[in-house]
Order: sequence, then C-alpha cells, then structure tokens
Amino acid sequence: MIGLGRLERYVIGVTLLGVLTWLAVISAVVVLIQFVELSGQVGTRADVGAGSILELTLLRVPSLIQILLPFVFLFGGMSAFVGLNRRSELVAMRAAGISAWRFILPTAAGSFLLGLVAVGGLNPMAAGLNARFESERARLMENYLGDQPRDVWLRQGDDTSQVVIHAKARDSRNGTVILRGVSLFIYEKTATGVPQFRRRLEAAEATLMPGFWRLKTVREATAGDSSIRSDTLTIRSTLDAEAAMERLASAEAIPFWRLPTAIRLTEQAGFSAAGYRLRFQQLLATPVLFAAMSILSAAFSLRLTRLGGLAGLAGSGVALGFLMFFFNQFAGALAKAGILPLFAAAWAPALVALLAGVTLLCYTEDG
Repeated sequence: MIGLGRLERYVIGVTLLGVLTWLAVISAVVVLIQFVELSGQVGTRADVGAGSILELTLLRVPSLIQILLPFVFLFGGMSAFVGLNRRSELVAMRAAGISAWRFILPTAAGSFLLGLVAVGGLNPMAAGLNARFESERARLMENYLGDQPRDVWLRQGDDTSQVVIHAKARDSRNGTVILRGVSLFIYEKTATGVPQFRRRLEAAEATLMPGFWRLKTVREATAGDSSIRSDTLTIRSTLDAEAAMERLASAEAIPFWRLPTAIRLTEQAGFSAAGYRLRFQQLLATPVLFAAMSILSAAFSLRLTRLGGLAGLAGSGVALGFLMFFFNQFAGALAKAGILPLFAAAWAPALVALLAGVTLLCYTEDG
C-alpha cells in the first residue's frame, strides 16, 4: 500500500473483502459438492464413515478451488464495484473528477500479486494435498470390486541406457513407491544413440530406494541364455520417489516448483513433456489472468445505477467469465492435441481477457 492514496487503499480494501467473501462462498459450494460425490464413490464401503469422507474432501478441495480462482476475482470485483455504485460512492468519485483508472489499476496490480502468491504458495500446497487424496482414496478403496487396478508404465534413462518398467499395480507407503507384478526391459544405447535390448527382469515386487530399485522374487532373462532366478536383486535408478510419483500423476498434481524438473526428467527418459510444459505456462499466465478478471469486473460494474441496465451488464460480465473459462479449457485441449502451440494456448485466454477488459473500460470511461 506504500505510495497509494486513501482512495486507492479504500477501493482495494473493498475489493479484497469481496474476493474473500466469494472465496468463502465458492469454497463452501465446492466442499458440499465434493462431499456428496465422494460419498457416492467411497461411501459405498460399509467401513468408511462420514469422517473419512470429510477428510478426503478437505484434501481435494484446494486443487478444485485453484481452478475456480479466476471466478473468485471476477465475482468478488463485481460485487465490490456494484456495491460502490449502489452506495453512490462512484458518483461522488466521478463528480470529483477522479478517473476510474486511478483505482482500477492498483486493484489489478493487487490481483496480480495475489496471483503470484497463488502460483508460488497455494499451488504446491494443493498439489501435495491432492497427492495425499489419491493415496488415501486408493487405500480406502483397495479390494473394492468397483476400483480395478490399472497398469503402470514408467521409463528411466540416461546417456548410456534406458529401462522401461511395466507393473500390474502400485502402492505408496510413507512416500515410498512400491510396484507389484513388475517387468523391466533394459536397453543399452549404442555409440549412435540407438537403444538395443539387453535383458528382461520379472519381479513380484519392486521398491524404489534412493538410487536403486530393490526387486524381490526375480527372474532374469537374456537373449540367447537361460533364465536366472534370485530372491532379491538391485538395479540402478535415475528416479527418486517424488519424480516417480510425478510420472504416475497428471500435470495438475505436480507442484509449480517441481514442473521444470519433471519436464527435464520426462524428456530425458524419452517421453513427451507437452502436458507438463502446458501446465507450467498456464501457471505462469495465472497472475495476468487474475489481473484481467479484476479489470473485467470493473468494466462491467461502473455503469451508474441511475442510468439503468447495471444488472444486465453485470450478467454479461458473468457470462463472459464463463466463456473465458471454457476458452481456456478448449485452448488447452487443442494444445494437447498438437493443434495449437503450447505457449499460445496457455497465454491466449489471459491476454484476450486482459485486452477485452481494457477495451471495454476505455469505451466506458473515456468514451
């Protein structure tokens, strides 16, 4: 607030109050919907009570709220400016010759800073809680007939070798990755970088330890030789537990600060990191999107009440907010399909919303 006048501080405070109010409202709705959904999914087990379902709900909610934060800033800003309008405070500001830009730009800057906090602080927390949610839900749903295990595929590698890992099931205990029904296909790279198959390992269980995989009940087969059986065996690993879990998780479940590492390790192993790169760019664009939503909320709320049509204009702002949300999702889908460049798909929604808000505000304020 250093360098801001009393008017700017007042408008920022009113806007922040509106944002916090809508954050509470949307959070309550998300908790209710998610609790009902999980009750239908997990609550079918007789030994899972309401307390466990509520715990799962609270673990899941932050990642869902993060998706809806642009609406929080849009609705919060609109409620704040509509309130100023109805209390005739905007009329007094206009009568005093104060331009709307004087208090809208600081509000947008505050939204931008809150976007930085959301990306740097809320996103890692939400990703961590979401990982706990997936693990806890899997634990509660084990042996439940409606939740069949899915095959797991991993790949690790460096400049000299690559290992393709296939498992029938996975588990995570205290941060340790455990795979069951494991097949490991080991390749060595030639001088030209072409991988050549060397051997295959079959193991009942594989546990990821720091720097290596520990295999149990192993059968090793090499081309042209008979198989060799052993109780335990270790092979070197370029993955740590966190990186391995990230390979098994969606891009949305990886914290912002871990995304560059996940991109590097994924490409090093020979996989496409397009989903991770898209998510990283979308998070970088989040502060701009929040600022754009703040400007849009003002642009749709500054029409004086005595002129009429304020409710319709505010409704148009809400509709445009939903349109921007679906545009963001659609652009992401096109980028994942390779139709749009990742950078354009991530930044286009935020920039379009920003330009739309500035254009409408110029038309409304400056004629």
